[in-house]
Amino acid sequence: MNVSLTRELEEYIARKVRMGLYKSASEVVREALRLLHQRDRANEVSLAELHRDIQTGLDQLDRGEGLAGDRVLEEIRGRARR
Repeated sequence: MNVSLTRELEEYIARKVRMGLYKSASEVVREALRLLHQRDRANEVSLAELHRDIQTGLDQLDRGEGLAGDRVLEEIRGRARR
């Protein structure tokens, strides 16, 4: 696989290798991809949690457990004043 990098990224990778943090440019790139994969997975989990929370709220509204908007705004304003 061939990958084209900007000069800035090439210099960044070379600096990491020179500092002794990695043995090769390939190690730096592999670590970067591992971190990207971890971040993507964490985002997927967060999105799934958000979808569950939204569904919980919709279910509560369907059961008539919602609050009137003006009541919620007044509560927020009251908290902000304190």
